Amino acid sequence: MMPSNNRIEWRGDSCLNDRGQNGEDLTGGWFDAGDHIKFGLPMAWSTTVLAWGLIQYKEVYSEIGELETMLDCIKWPADYFIKCHTKENEFYYQVGDPHTDHKRWGPPETLDLPRPSFKVDEQTPGSDVVGETAAALAACAIVFQDKDDSYSKKLLDHSMQLYEFASTFVGKYPSAGYYDVQPSVGNKLAWAAAWLYYATGSKAYLSDAETYYVDYNLKARGYCFGWDNSNPGMQLLMYLLTGEAKYKRDFTKYLDCWLPNNKLPYTPKGLVYRSEWGPLRYAASNSFLAMLAADYGINRDKYIDFAMKQIHYILGDTGRSFVCGFGVNPPQSPHHRASSTSISADRAELRKLFRKENPNPHILYGAVVGGPDINDGYVDDRGNYIMNEVATDYNAGFQSAVAGLKLLQMKTTT
Repeated sequence: MMPSNNRIEWRGDSCLNDRGQNGEDLTGGWFDAGDHIKFGLPMAWSTTVLAWGLIQYKEVYSEIGELETMLDCIKWPADYFIKCHTKENEFYYQVGDPHTDHKRWGPPETLDLPRPSFKVDEQTPGSDVVGETAAALAACAIVFQDKDDSYSKKLLDHSMQLYEFASTFVGKYPSAGYYDVQPSVGNKLAWAAAWLYYATGSKAYLSDAETYYVDYNLKARGYCFGWDNSNPGMQLLMYLLTGEAKYKRDFTKYLDCWLPNNKLPYTPKGLVYRSEWGPLRYAASNSFLAMLAADYGINRDKYIDFAMKQIHYILGDTGRSFVCGFGVNPPQSPHHRASSTSISADRAELRKLFRKENPNPHILYGAVVGGPDINDGYVDDRGNYIMNEVATDYNAGFQSAVAGLKLLQMKTTT
């Protein structure tokens, strides 16, 4: 059910019959990307990163008049996660079948496909998705401490129960090829423990995080900071919480690889290029970490320079914007079903809408697309999902990084 303060006039109610295997109410939450699947892992990671950005840059959201909107933003998935936590050791991590969903091009309001739900429990554990959800709820609990203490405590209770479930029944969730955590569940368990230490101050959680750090060799340099690997964020968070130099050393070893003239390639116009699949999300999420680190005096000048150049690339400083509805020549045909279709269209019209070269009829304001190739080449074609799909995790790091840069601007102009 869309909230009364919904600001997107072309969206309506959808998937109101999403249910668990025993009829549990699983409505709410976010669709993953341009499709209509509710994948728990990227949703939880995105929520954690957005909440972290709100914790760190709350004054920015207040200054621009968007604090209440942002609180509503993270409460939406948090409420959904509470629904998905149907028993102490049971959690629904997915609603929808990607194999059938991805074959249908149309708006969610008219979705008529079966919506199976998938869960983890004691017999089929999922420490990765449950651990990330525990982290998300702990971060949200911190956000709401001053706003709604009762709700904050509710979030924290679910976070602690989920963490206990994840750490007692250890195993990777059955992802079936979608959003598979690599190389192990250890980074998610440590991430959850660190966030719970932040939220509660309990040394037991800190001890757990320190133990996982050693047992799972989490000092190793990760591939990225994303839904599949929270390790770089955990390294930084552990340094901020403890002040121990080893965490700072391990984190800077990771982030320094993303700076110019280091281990990762750059496009001719200056985008750090980790992968052809969603290169902008990697640049954005690491820009957020760079701004956080700079806030605490870690390589301040070079990390701010890195973040500023990467985010400005996304915003369009090199000739074109990669943010829908913003800047010069922004994407007009993102791979996103709802914004590219009409609720009133029949099946034949929907197929034509997918193939049309015209811009999407609705502007998906603020959405970051996947991004260009290694030579800065970009084709604005909704059929090219590698370059043009949008996703919650693409935007989470980007938004939090932008908030960090906005705070920097506020401080330098006052």
